[in-house]
Amino acid sequence: MRTAKVANIHASSVLVGRAAASFGSRNDAGVLVMGRSGAGKSDLALRLIERGAILVSDDRTELLLHRGTMIARPPAAIRGLLEVRSVGILAVPFAPKARVALVVALDGSRARLPEREFWRAPWDLPVPVPLLRLAAFDPSAPAKVLLAVAAFERNLFRDDAGART
Repeated sequence: MRTAKVANIHASSVLVGRAAASFGSRNDAGVLVMGRSGAGKSDLALRLIERGAILVSDDRTELLLHRGTMIARPPAAIRGLLEVRSVGILAVPFAPKARVALVVALDGSRARLPEREFWRAPWDLPVPVPLLRLAAFDPSAPAKVLLAVAAFERNLFRDDAGART
């Protein structure tokens, strides 16, 4: 019997769910949100949930490689729990897993026209997972995440320099 590859990482994750309708991404897309403690992982997840996403995991996420696709799932001990600063640790609806379509690095980046990057996963993936660098507490951060999921899935990027202003 083959043992599944599993990595437990410091990250939150959400299933885009109903929030996918905002920009036309697939509703089964997952977003992995990475950053140091206090960077805003739970806050960004909360704001995505407010828009119709569903929590997968807060602060710790298990990653699995399934048929060449990276899957996020919650560790059993924190399944369905979300830490909301100034409120507490709360039980919320959650999804048992999500296909990771985008990784968000909360490093405060504010590049106007960044080069496209891909996340270095714990394993070799047949299709690399796009990486988006953001400042978590920007008011538009949740919208940028949802738009980026759609943009990468539907190849909405316009690359000719003449289109930029």
